[in-house]
Amino acid sequence: MLEEGHRLVALDTLLHPQGLGDLVIAQPRPLEPAENVALDGWVRGGGHLLLFADPLLTSESHFALGDPRRPADTVLVGPILAHWGLALGEGRESAGTPFPVEAPGELAPLPGGPRDCRIEQAGLIAACHIGKGFVLIVADAALLGPSAGPDVAGRARSLRELMRRAFVH
Repeated sequence: MLEEGHRLVALDTLLHPQGLGDLVIAQPRPLEPAENVALDGWVRGGGHLLLFADPLLTSESHFALGDPRRPADTVLVGPILAHWGLALGEGRESAGTPFPVEAPGELAPLPGGPRDCRIEQAGLIAACHIGKGFVLIVADAALLGPSAGPDVAGRARSLRELMRRAFVH
């Protein structure tokens, strides 16, 4: 689904995001300080990011422990989120969400946090204008995993809608 209308390029690092189009980051490994700086500069310069940051990933991976392709069980994106004026916490109620979630997190503004950021779905989603760019953050990654339920068409619609929102220029 991600490849529909897009050319995907896998990245090992975010140190040089210049020249990238839209960016999807799902359950990233801890970012190095220089990667946080580069990502922030890219967004502020006009980049559009869809970030799935799940504080407690519940789906199983078919990649072995230690394999760099294996998603992290807990996401550590606190530094970049804090720089953008947001905090990601664990454990919110999953009832009434717009797509399948499993033990979703909760996004909240920090004191004096972002002025141009909308928290939606009781903290599941944050839609933020950062500089000239835009970030759509989802505090759960179950939508991308195999355990999100049998409704593949509904999951695809939800992902397509998130991508549309994140990548409108």
